[in-house]
Amino acid sequence: MYYSSGNYEAFAHPLKPEGVERKSAHIVGTGLAALTAACYLVRDAQMDGKRIHIYEKDEIPGGACDGYEYPGLGYVMRGGREMDNHFEVMWDLFRSIPSIETEGISVLDEYYWLNKRDPNYSLCRATVNRGEDAHTDGKFAISDKGAMQIMRLFFTPDEELYDKKITEFFDEEVLGSNFWLYWRTMFAFENWHSALEMKLYIKRFIHHVGGLPDFRALRFTRYNQYESMILPMISYLESHGVQFHYCTKVVNVIFDTAGEKKKAVRLDLLAAGETHCVNLSEDDLVFITPGGCVENSTYGAQDRRAEYRPELHEGGGWDMWKRIASQDPSFGHPDKFCSKPEETTWMSATVTTLDERIIPYITKICKRDPFCGKVVTGGIVTVKDSSWLLSWTINRQPQFRNQKEGQCVVWLYGLFFDKVGDYVKKPMKECTGKEICEEWLYHIGVPEDLIATLAQESANTVPVMMPYITAFFMPRSKGDRPDVVPENAVNFAFIGQFAETKRDTIFTTEYSMRTGMEAVYTLLDIDRGVPEVWGSTYDIRDLLNAAVQIRDGRPVTDMDLSMKEKMALHMVLEKIKGTDIEMLLKEYKVI
Repeated sequence: MYYSSGNYEAFAHPLKPEGVERKSAHIVGTGLAALTAACYLVRDAQMDGKRIHIYEKDEIPGGACDGYEYPGLGYVMRGGREMDNHFEVMWDLFRSIPSIETEGISVLDEYYWLNKRDPNYSLCRATVNRGEDAHTDGKFAISDKGAMQIMRLFFTPDEELYDKKITEFFDEEVLGSNFWLYWRTMFAFENWHSALEMKLYIKRFIHHVGGLPDFRALRFTRYNQYESMILPMISYLESHGVQFHYCTKVVNVIFDTAGEKKKAVRLDLLAAGETHCVNLSEDDLVFITPGGCVENSTYGAQDRRAEYRPELHEGGGWDMWKRIASQDPSFGHPDKFCSKPEETTWMSATVTTLDERIIPYITKICKRDPFCGKVVTGGIVTVKDSSWLLSWTINRQPQFRNQKEGQCVVWLYGLFFDKVGDYVKKPMKECTGKEICEEWLYHIGVPEDLIATLAQESANTVPVMMPYITAFFMPRSKGDRPDVVPENAVNFAFIGQFAETKRDTIFTTEYSMRTGMEAVYTLLDIDRGVPEVWGSTYDIRDLLNAAVQIRDGRPVTDMDLSMKEKMALHMVLEKIKGTDIEMLLKEYKVI
């Protein structure tokens, strides 16, 4: 496998890999990484779909990319997905996946024109005082000292960041700024999370720093992620005869690691209460999704809280990974990610409005009609003075194809789920759906004498507890995540958020899809380049622009410098006078 960029290889059709006719594939899970691997097996490896088997422990596919109406419960979205225009693998694949909405076009076409005609941006990023605009006004409000802390992290080698926390690099100069408010709520970072992952995020999205305050850099699907992303992939795979095995748990994968080669030799399965195994040869390729950010999720209801149940069980992604990891050191260290659920948990909730009474309070904040069919909040609205650090968002309505007219589906989450609420004097983790809705209604400005009535009669709220939702952000070191294809592996690969690949960042759709593509291209030696991670971190223009944007447009020449530093800067500016370098710095307002 090798990386490439540019159109030359992007539009090439790879030759059929030698011997693919005798090979089969066994894929663990139906999350985005797994479905991507299956799609590339069909499209680029040209494997017969009937020889591809996908095992899913649940009744429905999709992994973390969900969005369902549960009978008797209501609409549920555990999370949401924000995409950008440089998710190179995602768009490489979705150009080939037919839309299930519009005949004759691809998912990429559908997505491109949707966001071209209805570009995303927020009109209110944060609120205070029960629904008042917090007037962050697109400013990062970070001091020069704070900006230098971010710069220091950006240039620190990865090896020096192993097992380090964010707080080992940032103090209140960063953590008390609007920058951190934007960042932590958009990506769900906690102060104790990985400094390495923080650095990788900054480098990965350096070209979007200026769009962070108002989300103009983001793009969203038409419906929820399950209906807009997962269902088209399922339809494509089923049309090629791919075999789906639902309610089938892969309890373990047995390996032979004694010789020079490392081989997967058996799958241990659990289905309908019975165990059976699948023996594997070197022609049987296995794609393993270890761990799982939505593992152990529990659902509450309007009048029931979501239980906190972090205990791992047989047949789950974490239990399977632990069994696999015990067989070889190169298979990763799951305990690094799943041993402290109290540090990886937060809660979300899906609120469905049932009549028009809540809508005016929403409209006042987002400054758009929720039923216009276009962008509504344009990303999350963070309640800056919420003890839960509550954030909420409304994407294009309807969010579900079968959503009733006049209903609005709202997604919200609380990063501090264990703190006592401001209106409901309980931690979020102890609240029913109705009580979580009450806290949200309080913060969007609903009069207190109406809150209980509206939460009960005008909304249905389903809370979700997710003990491992940010497990991949835990401080880590080299080898804690297995390589997509470990050294000397001949017939297996690891995919998804807990597999290791270069430069990209987890908790993104692109990361999952990249690992799926890389796994297929490596195991089948497909002679076409995998599109590299977008190279903005190496583009001097993006770096210069970000350096100015993070200081709210102020040039470096107005920094508070010592006399010695001022003299050094003056000497540099004299040296570049009249050169292209001076012109470049002026173009990007650095000087």
